[in-house]
This record gives sequence, C-alpha cells and structure tokens, in this order.
Amino acid sequence: MSPQNYKRIVLNSRPEGDIEPNTFRTEVLPFTSLGSPGNKQCLVQCTWLSLDPAMRGWLRDTRSYLPPVQIGETMRAQGLGVVLAVGEDSKFKVGDHVTGAWGMTEYAVVPDQRLEKLEIYPGVQPLDYLNTLGGSGLTAYFGLKKIGELKPGEKLVVSGAAGSVGSLVCQLGKAAGAKVYAIAGTSEKCEWLEKDIGVEKAFNYKSPTFMEDFKKSVGYLDVFFDNVGGDMLDSMLGRLNKDARIILCGAISQYNATKPKGLQSYLNLISQRAKMQGFIVFDYAQEYPVAIAEMGKGLVDGSIQRRFHIVEGGIEEAPRALPMLFSGGNTGKLVVKVAEDPSAKL
Repeated sequence: MSPQNYKRIVLNSRPEGDIEPNTFRTEVLPFTSLGSPGNKQCLVQCTWLSLDPAMRGWLRDTRSYLPPVQIGETMRAQGLGVVLAVGEDSKFKVGDHVTGAWGMTEYAVVPDQRLEKLEIYPGVQPLDYLNTLGGSGLTAYFGLKKIGELKPGEKLVVSGAAGSVGSLVCQLGKAAGAKVYAIAGTSEKCEWLEKDIGVEKAFNYKSPTFMEDFKKSVGYLDVFFDNVGGDMLDSMLGRLNKDARIILCGAISQYNATKPKGLQSYLNLISQRAKMQGFIVFDYAQEYPVAIAEMGKGLVDGSIQRRFHIVEGGIEEAPRALPMLFSGGNTGKLVVKVAEDPSAKL
C-alpha cells in the first residue's frame, strides 16, 4: 500500500562556512506527485543514504566535476533502495535491490541507466555497496593504484585514516606489502586502526608531540594519501622521500573555509622530484567491475574489514548527521537508515 506523502531534503541556502541548520529544508509532497514510472524507469523506495565529504563541495556555486546542487533541488546523495514498480521495457523487476544517486528522498522515479542492481552473495551485505563496493572503496582502490602506484616495502601515510576511504586505503596498502601509517583525530580511532586494521602505527594529530612522534616512527614517506588538506598536507610535504607521490583525494579540513589555506612547503616537490595529483573516481568507471570483484573477494575472505557509523531516525536525520564528517564525529562509513527493507512485503 502506497503512503499518502513522502519526504525529501532540498537545498535551502548556500552556506559560506559550516553547514547551518537552515542549509537544508524538509519538504513533504503527495506521493501521487511522483507519477508512475515511464519507459525504462523504476519507482524506488530508499532504505539507506550515504553521507560523504564531497557533498560539501556540491553545495558551492562553482565550477567542478559535477554541477552544483541548485537552491530548491533535492540534495544529491547515493542511496540503497528497493524497486516498487517498473515501467515498460525496464530491465529491473519489483523487489530488486538497487543503488543509485537519486538523492535525499524517500521515494524516486529513476531511469534504468542510473541504477545498478546489487549482487548480494555470502560475505557481502547491501551496505557494502555504499562503502567497500561503492564510492569509498573505488576511490581508495583507484587513488592508491593509479595515482599512488604503491610498491611493496614503501611507506604509505594516510590522513583521515579512520574514515570510510582512509580505512580502506590502509587495508589496501597493507595488502600491497607497504608499511602503512595512519593519521586520525582521537586516541580511540588510533587504537582501532592499530588493533583492528593493523597499521604499523597510528598518530593522533591533536597530540602536542604529533610531528615529533611522526618523524621518529616514519621519517620520510613514499606515498601520502591525503583526505585532509590544509596544514596536514603542508606538513607532509616536508617529509617526502625522493620520487614520492601525493594523492589528493580530499581536503576535509578546508571544505568549510571561505578561502582554503595555501601551501608553504611545496618546493620539496621539486627537490625530491615528487608528484602531487588530484583525481576523480568517475574517471575510472570502465574499470569498476575489476575493482569491485577484487574488493568483494576481500570481504568474503575477511581480509577487508568494514565499519559503519549508522544514524537512525529516518531521512530528516541526514542534514543533522552530515556535519559529523567535518568534525571527526564518525568512525568508518557514515550512513543514514531511511526505512526498513520493504522487499519482504512485496
């Protein structure tokens, strides 16, 4: 039985700094306003939403790899859901579990081409498609492989290491035979990274002896996978081995700043013949199946660990949970539970 109404989260105003309580608003719309799915379309009920640091960039009215979310538009987000109805010639069927970027909405009519059916097999759960087998895992995989060109025996340093991307980078680095060093913001996160993820050492960047400890344990690095930017990136620029590679994945410390901090130590890129390169995971879409197959094997055999930070309470919790990404409030992949899986009732 269909509901009378459904909720969606839309962009209400563009924040200049931190995300504010009025950045988003909740709209309640008649369910009938969705209409019926048309040719090669599906009606999907959202069950889970992914929250990612990139969302802050999508709020800026600036040129980027994706157009900015417009005022009054449903906030862009990747989700998991279940197909409730299909249009003519759709390749999906009612009850299929799917993932797609339909945004922060409880229900959506989505073209087939924007949906991917989930393959759920022993050792894999649906939430893995928002993490290890989704954007986080693919970002870690291609950043380390294509940009980092990590080799066995090298020293890999990962900032934001307790997040969804960072924790997977640590594990992929270990699997590649590198010595992995992690940087995080609490002693609890550092303990998790050392005991569960198995890094050589994890450093709390808030410690007054952080750089002293880092220099003693690591010395100089070969590959730096950066999720933080700002002062952290600048400090690591001073710790480069010859031919070092810096992977610019994100700059979470700067996303809420009106003007990001400049770098002071970049001349080391010249003296150490080092490389610093940004990347967007979408560039490697043709190679996703290979990465997903490899990461899936790791989940099944237990060599890849995952951790989720689950926010309960429905779709209206998404805007309130999003700032956690920028305050260090989550460990592992941050997700919002929107609804129970409806497939058993179909």
